[in-house]
Amino acid sequence: MTVHPNDPTLPEAKMHIVLPAAAVAARIASSESCLRGKSASFVRHIAVDLSGTALDGTFLAGQSFGIVVPGVDSKGRPHKVRLYSIASPSYGEDGFGRVISTTCKRTIEEIPDENDPMRSDGHPLILGVCSNWLCDSKVGDEVRVSGPNGKRFVLPVDTSAHDYIFLATGTGIAPFRGMIHELLVGPPEGSPWRAKWTGPCRSRIHLVMGTPYRTDLLYDSWFCELAKAHPNFSYHPVISREPLPQPGFGPHAHHYVATRMEHFRPLLESDRTLIYACGLAGMQVGIFQALATAGLGGGYLTVQDEIATIPPAEWTTEQIKRRVRPTHRCMLEVY
Repeated sequence: MTVHPNDPTLPEAKMHIVLPAAAVAARIASSESCLRGKSASFVRHIAVDLSGTALDGTFLAGQSFGIVVPGVDSKGRPHKVRLYSIASPSYGEDGFGRVISTTCKRTIEEIPDENDPMRSDGHPLILGVCSNWLCDSKVGDEVRVSGPNGKRFVLPVDTSAHDYIFLATGTGIAPFRGMIHELLVGPPEGSPWRAKWTGPCRSRIHLVMGTPYRTDLLYDSWFCELAKAHPNFSYHPVISREPLPQPGFGPHAHHYVATRMEHFRPLLESDRTLIYACGLAGMQVGIFQALATAGLGGGYLTVQDEIATIPPAEWTTEQIKRRVRPTHRCMLEVY
């Protein structure tokens, strides 16, 4: 990967202090619904108390942690670790880094499988092993945790040296809750992190949050309040499946950016700007194509020679996945 003069300097993130095979016992500190009103989804903000473990105070905003569900799978083997993005800042929910949080969506679906006669008609119901167990857990329950995981999807050492575009879909909002808390709110009084905090970041910060329905917006009220309190922070909720006043439906997050490219162009043309995108695998395809089509991919993308002469608007999904890579100014966390 090519290094550019304006690439961010990232902190040295601690990694794999606790491995899944030796996951430590933590406790559920809180569990609350993230949704407003009725929704087809079930999403909870779950805090985990790491006090007294080797993971106490080790996580950075943007990293992830592992959860190992007790018991065995259908083949009699111990459950594999599942990774969850941290939704808390580096100083945790408590200001001391002892309590971390995540944004957990229950997996409840019917998925046909033509190779499995038991599921060829869409049955039986498929329940996410870890997501439902975690959402069912109550305050005080034990949860076995590993980590930290990830070293690139973190804020730079000098946060004021950069501007930010955060792009999220669904529970991909989790790391941005922690990062934006760190940028604009800061640690509470009494936190050991407080002495190093210099006040709200004055950089330009844009958060584009994509969901199918308005009721699926996560932490929406909090982001709205921050946008009112901080003129340098812009919050863009993007709703894809609700009908518009004219025929048709709303845009996805990358469509939103593409159709408002002239609004975002000054920010994207700046050498200060970093892009962070978190959500379902494949969301990067639309983002990469929108940037390249607008002639703004130079600082964020590396395009291989095989497609360099093809107009970006004509790139296929497969070409983008194989031939386009992010630079150090474009951070991806897709799942």
